[in-house]
Parts: sequence; structure tokens; C-alpha cells
Amino acid sequence: MQTKIGITGGIGSGKSYICNCIKELGYPVYNCDDEAKRLMVEDATIIAGIKNLVGDDAYQDGTLNKKAIADFLFRNADNAKAINGIVHPVVKQDFAKWARMQEARYVFMECAILFESGFQDAVDTTVLIYAPAEIRLHRAMMRDNASAEQIKARMSHQISDEEALSLADYVFDHTEYETTTSEINKLIKYLEQC
Repeated sequence: MQTKIGITGGIGSGKSYICNCIKELGYPVYNCDDEAKRLMVEDATIIAGIKNLVGDDAYQDGTLNKKAIADFLFRNADNAKAINGIVHPVVKQDFAKWARMQEARYVFMECAILFESGFQDAVDTTVLIYAPAEIRLHRAMMRDNASAEQIKARMSHQISDEEALSLADYVFDHTEYETTTSEINKLIKYLEQC
């Protein structure tokens, strides 16, 4: 029987790094951000829905017109919800289809907004990649060559650590990169006991 695991974490937590390590161990990983970008230019339902919301200039030569989308998003706070309402259901369906095609016992979904988007309903177990906020801030500043203010602004748009910790089935401590292998082993043991 297959188990679907959703992996999430705040900016700078290292969720992409952990997911790459999991992939290197031979487990399939579905990246929601990457697949959403692909589906936004390939899926007829999404394309029609976005054109209906934004207008025909939402796409140019088969690619997403980022300026038109950005203008739409900044026009009204509810516009992001409207676009997400079109994109998220298709991504969920795509993940379910992808998971059925995998032969592995465990399949993973990397999703930065797992709880905010309701994607926890698409998986059997949720895993929070956790590191204290000050560590995440430092990592994200180094990674993105950004200021503390820029990263804090991005952090403010994510759910709080307290809320994420209360919602997750399993907390993966990623305070230190040196413990990654042992923490992945603990996660796999946890999954085997579920």
C-alpha cells in the first residue's frame, strides 16, 4: 500500500534540500511549485480560467504574461485567492495521477503552502521541516542575497511556526545540516510504523 507524504516548511527551513536528499535515496518527490508553473501553461482548464479572470493578455505566445498576472494580483487582495482557486484543484488532481503512476511505497509532495492551500487533504501524512526563525532568516538571506527586511516580509505571509507545528503529523528538526541523514532515517522509521 502506498503512503503519500506532504512536506512543508517556512522559508529557509531547507525543505527543498531535504526533498532533494529524499529523491537521492530513490523516493519520488512531486514539487508543487514546479508542477503548478508547468500546468499554468499546459492545462486547458487553468488557461481558460486565468484568461477569464485576467483577460486574454494573461498569455503571450503560449507563455504566462508575468506582468499582466502581477498587475492582476496587486489590484485586489482577493485576486490571489481567485487564481489559486483555479490552479490548486488541478495541481491536486495532477499529484493524485502522478502518485498512482509511482511504484514506490512512499511518495512525497513538496509544498510550501501545504496547510494554507488545503493540500494536506491530498496526502496521508504531513511533515514540517522545522528550524528556528532566526536560523531560517539567516539561511534565506544568504541563499537569496536579500536583506533581513525582505525575508521577514516574505515570512509574514506564511503561517506561524506555532500553527504549523500544531498542524503537522511529524516535525523534522532541520536546525543543523549535519543531522540531515539521521533525521531522514528517523522520518522513514516513523513512516514504517504508521
